[in-house]
Amino acid sequence: MRRICVYCASNLGVRDAYAEAARDLAADLVEGGYELVYGGSSTGVMGVLADAVLQRGGTVHGVIPELLLDKEISHQGLSELHVVKTMHERKALMESLSDGFVALPGGFGTLEELIEILTWGQLHIHAKPVGVLNVAGFFDGLIAYLDHAVAEGLLPKASRDMLHCATEPATLLDKFKCYRPPTTDKWM
Repeated sequence: MRRICVYCASNLGVRDAYAEAARDLAADLVEGGYELVYGGSSTGVMGVLADAVLQRGGTVHGVIPELLLDKEISHQGLSELHVVKTMHERKALMESLSDGFVALPGGFGTLEELIEILTWGQLHIHAKPVGVLNVAGFFDGLIAYLDHAVAEGLLPKASRDMLHCATEPATLLDKFKCYRPPTTDKWM
C-alpha cells in the first residue's frame, strides 16, 4: 500500500476531537510512508488533515471538481492538485489513485463516498481495504445500521465485514496491512 484516500468534512464540527483525529491520522500516514489522497479543500477537517501531512513532510494529492474550487477553497500548497469536471470524476480518480480508504467524521459527502466505495468493493470494482476512524463514537449509528441490515438478511455478513472500524489511526492502518479481499461472490 502506498496511498490512502481519506474522506472527511470541509467543516470542523463541534468537537476538537475531529481535528485531533485528523492530525493523529496524518502523523501515522507519514510515519508509515503513505501518501494522502483527499478532496483538495483547505477548510475544515480536510484542511487540518492536509496541513498536518504537509507539515510532517508527507505527500498530499488533492482531487477537487471545478464546481467546488471556490466553495471549498482549494488547497494551494499540495504536492499535487487534480481539478476535474464532476463529482463522479472526482470519486473515480480518488479510487484509482488510492490503495485503501478511510472515513473520518463528516456529513453527506463523506457518508456518500464511504458507502459508494464499499459498494464498489462489493461489486469487485476494487479489492482495497475500507475503514472508519470512529472518533468519539461518531460512526456508532452507521455500524449499528449495518449490523441491523445483516440481522435482517439484507446485507451479507461478508459484505458487512468489508468495513474495518477502529478508534485509533494506527490500529486501522494495521488492519489494512492484514487485509485480504474476499475470494468468492457469497458476500454480494
